Amino acid sequence: MNTATNRKQVSIINTNEPIKEETKTIYEVDNFNLWYGDNQALYEVNMAIPMNKVTAIIGPSGCGKSTFIKALNRMVELVPSVKMNGTIKYNDKDIFSSKYKVEDLRTSVGMVFQNPNPFPKSIYENVVYGPKTHGIKKKKVLDEIAEKSLKEAALWDEVKDRLHENAFGLSGGQQQRLCIARCLAIEPDVILMDEPTSALDPISTTKIEELVQNLKKDYSITIVTHNMQQAARISDKTAFFLNGEVIEYNNTDALFSNPDDKRTEDYITGRFG
Repeated sequence: MNTATNRKQVSIINTNEPIKEETKTIYEVDNFNLWYGDNQALYEVNMAIPMNKVTAIIGPSGCGKSTFIKALNRMVELVPSVKMNGTIKYNDKDIFSSKYKVEDLRTSVGMVFQNPNPFPKSIYENVVYGPKTHGIKKKKVLDEIAEKSLKEAALWDEVKDRLHENAFGLSGGQQQRLCIARCLAIEPDVILMDEPTSALDPISTTKIEELVQNLKKDYSITIVTHNMQQAARISDKTAFFLNGEVIEYNNTDALFSNPDDKRTEDYITGRFG
């Protein structure tokens, strides 16, 4: 599949057919292409990302997973050489429209990164940073936001007596949950997670996975992961990326038990990647 024509055909066949059930979508991605300078990183991506579900993005290193997820909140535009065409709609609005402020998008779409990145502030100040920048000043309101967000992130009981200690004193797993709480504090609709457990130990990973399952009742979550077992455990839908293409996108159970494409089967069975 080396020609642009063949790439387009593969993506259309494998991304549109599996989505059969009636479900509300939070994102609609149509024929989306992206280049870093002269190097094309994404080819004709077509995906409907469902609301209040967990969507996993799997594939080998360098296949475009992180590039794609960063396009969903336009963080990819921070790279000067990026060029794009095609459409990404969030709640039926074109996110690249000149009428859509990127600040509004990123308020609705939170991001959690591979490595925990707390600010060099107290636990409390980390959580209320976003609300403060949005103009909330009343201490009582900020206190309520901090408690609610930390509880949603399954961290409150561990830190409620040390809220004013430096966040760097937390363990790696706690720091990652703090970053999730910081994300939740701005009340997004979507949480994007880019390899959120790759730097964590198994116990911390389990806590994050349990948290993701709980959060999908109120949030739409898209998670990039190298860990296929993790994708199988926590996601409702899974997309397999390879060389910038979406090779297959389906309900997670179907994709792992009965993949449509030989390349998907080879990847999930460990024949490559």
